[in-house]
Amino acid sequence: MTYLLLCIPFLAVAAGLAAWAFARLPRPRGRAVAAVGIAAAVLLVLTAVFDSIMIGVGLVAYDPALRSGVTIGLAPIEDFAYTVVAVLALPALWVLLPGRRVGRRTTDPATRREAR
Repeated sequence: MTYLLLCIPFLAVAAGLAAWAFARLPRPRGRAVAAVGIAAAVLLVLTAVFDSIMIGVGLVAYDPALRSGVTIGLAPIEDFAYTVVAVLALPALWVLLPGRRVGRRTTDPATRREAR
């Protein structure tokens, strides 16, 4: 099994969660999409930099026979799947888990915490 095939189920689940959460967001959705996009860009750049460093100094090695061959820096493209899964799944779970009011600010004093 190649690294890419190993990543596909996780990417599919994360994409499904993100689509479900996106459908539940109140309109307009632009700010949420922009926030996820900015987070994705920052985390992908950090992944490229730090994974390349770790591979360059020999902390991590990948079997060349199991890689797709596409790299960004020294990091194989498959290594970025973990970042994409996190960027899609974590905000989606935040929206989908019970007890979260997305897009609304509460004015109920009982639900506010006192600043101490």
